[in-house]
Amino acid sequence: MKSGLKRLFFLIPLLPALAAERPPIVGIANFVVKTDNLEEVRKFYTGVLGYDEVFKHRRPGVAADIAVFKVNEQQYIEVTQTLANEAGDKMIQIGFETKNARKLRDYLAEKGVAVPGKLKKDGDGNLSFSVKDPEGHSVEFVEYLKGPLHQKNLGKAISAKRISDHMLHVGVHVKSAEAQDRFYKDILGFRFQWKGGPLDDRIDWVSMMVPDGNNWIEYMMWRDPPPNPQQLGVWHHVGVGTLDIQGLYRTVVSRGYTPRREPNIARDGRWLLQLSRSVTGSPSTVRTGLSITKGYALEIPWRSFAVGV
Repeated sequence: MKSGLKRLFFLIPLLPALAAERPPIVGIANFVVKTDNLEEVRKFYTGVLGYDEVFKHRRPGVAADIAVFKVNEQQYIEVTQTLANEAGDKMIQIGFETKNARKLRDYLAEKGVAVPGKLKKDGDGNLSFSVKDPEGHSVEFVEYLKGPLHQKNLGKAISAKRISDHMLHVGVHVKSAEAQDRFYKDILGFRFQWKGGPLDDRIDWVSMMVPDGNNWIEYMMWRDPPPNPQQLGVWHHVGVGTLDIQGLYRTVVSRGYTPRREPNIARDGRWLLQLSRSVTGSPSTVRTGLSITKGYALEIPWRSFAVGV
């Protein structure tokens, strides 16, 4: 018996260390952008889309307060008035919710992803950290904790006027789908959903679903020449869902937002509604575009001012 135990103890140190497991990534948490006219953004987000501003906060590297518009208790669109150059990229970051930020940080570190050396609570009181995807986009992972700023505002700013109560996807411009897949698919476990383009022989859009939920990231494929600021503002967008695209169309019209065309069926077989207009604001013209797809997603592209709306 003692001889057997000795052999067991001898073998234990030879066993390889267990690899870190990836904790759940359940959905989109935030979409953060910049504008040169926050008041016009508020008119659009609250007046047309029906999303109330729930609080303001700060983020590292952002030089001004960020207005936070609440889609639901887990998902937020954030806008800051820090856009200095109309030709610049308006997107600051995309964010995903995880159930365990510490374990996810350790998992990514083991996979060779550059992560913060130490994880601590952020300015809101949650556990979060950011990394760069292969295209250089800032990607945040956040674990909501009990007690911090988001939890203190539970039940607040849930407007009955919201055109949708959930975000479905975010779009980002991409040069190499293969490089993105090595990060989102191979490391994070995102799942292929759909790909297509304006023509049968062309792939311009690739959708990859989060591993533990039904939200997705959409690769907006970069083709020569590089996108101009207006194109980039459309490619960087957030999508929200609706089960009644015709009713939503009537709602935004009743709120004074005139679409260029009525809902139509897009290449992926879903209904699409694009809403856009130009608003003259100081110091520059603010253009906003909104599209809604059946299935049902509403895409909000960021043109002059910053999101994907």
